[in-house]
Amino acid sequence: MVDSTLPAAQALDLRSLITPTDHGIASRVLAKRSGGNVTLFAFDAGQGLTEHTSPFDAFVIVLEGVFALTIGATPVEARTGQIVRLPASVSHAVEAREASRMLLVMLRDA
Repeated sequence: MVDSTLPAAQALDLRSLITPTDHGIASRVLAKRSGGNVTLFAFDAGQGLTEHTSPFDAFVIVLEGVFALTIGATPVEARTGQIVRLPASVSHAVEAREASRMLLVMLRDA
C-alpha cells in the first residue's frame, strides 16, 4: 500500500501542492513506501541543502527555476524540465539560483 498525501485518481497542479516560504525551503512528501519516496520542494533564491550523502539513488526533477548541484566534485546546473541522477553514497549539495521547485524521487533497494 502507498502512503500518500495525495488523493487517488485526480490530476493535480504541482504548484498548488506546496507553499514557498520567503528565505527558506518548503517540502511536502507526496508518496512514501518501502521502495522509495517522492518529495516536492520549493526553494527561495539562494537557499539549499548542504553537502550530504544518501545510501540510495535519487533523481532531482526540476519543475521551475535553476539549481546548482554539486555531485561528488562535479558541478551541475539543472534548469526547468531537466532531470539529474544523484548516485547512492556520493556526496551532493543543492542550491537554488532563483526561486525554484523540484521533485526529489528516492529509490531504495528492495
